[in-house]
Amino acid sequence: MFLVANQRAEQTSKPKRLQFDRIQISHYNQTIVCFYVYAMPTLATHKPQANNRREIVLEIAAGFFVRKGFNGTSIRDIAKEAGMLPGSLYYHFPSKEALLVAVFEEGVQRISAAAEAALAACQGNAWERLQAACEAHLVTLLEGSDFASVIVRVLPQDVPGAAEELISLRNDYEKTFIALVDALPLPAGTDRSLFRLMLIGALNHVPLWYRPGRETPSNLARQIVANLRFAQDNTKTEGKRT
Repeated sequence: MFLVANQRAEQTSKPKRLQFDRIQISHYNQTIVCFYVYAMPTLATHKPQANNRREIVLEIAAGFFVRKGFNGTSIRDIAKEAGMLPGSLYYHFPSKEALLVAVFEEGVQRISAAAEAALAACQGNAWERLQAACEAHLVTLLEGSDFASVIVRVLPQDVPGAAEELISLRNDYEKTFIALVDALPLPAGTDRSLFRLMLIGALNHVPLWYRPGRETPSNLARQIVANLRFAQDNTKTEGKRT
């Protein structure tokens, strides 16, 4: 920024006082030219936020847990992929078990959110609502991120140090299916708990054999629910005959 002051000119107003680093003065045609040199503000260099780094670590850890399992994955593997020292990773997670719990929790939240959105959009009967939740569940498992897949890949009994927390997270999600199964018009004497476990077990087993292209996740979920419903309808028919 430059301010020019002419000795022959009358000052009609008082200039504003500005902060500057230094003044450079030169003479030109009986005019004093003052160059006020201002320092440019220093732009702050933004370092990755702790939350961003944590999300990166979770994403990488989820991929390792899906591909190599919990026992086959090391903190060193995850830290190297994240461009961190192993010791730095412990700043975010005190142990590999704690890291798994955080990944597992993220997976449960994603599946839960998908199921809740599907149910909010479904105004059908009890069977149709169950089908909507199953479709959302399976689509998230097969087409979502590694977070959801960790729930199927790593079982609580595989990690004794975190089993209690993993089971608690899983049970919280399954409350949605408990309510959905309780609303079904099943024959008297049906073990609804067993029915629910069979249903979720069938859904969670699909990623182990699924190959894209032959069937869509939604179609598979509909077929699983339809087969269970057909079996229950047959049970009702047989009960009436006897």
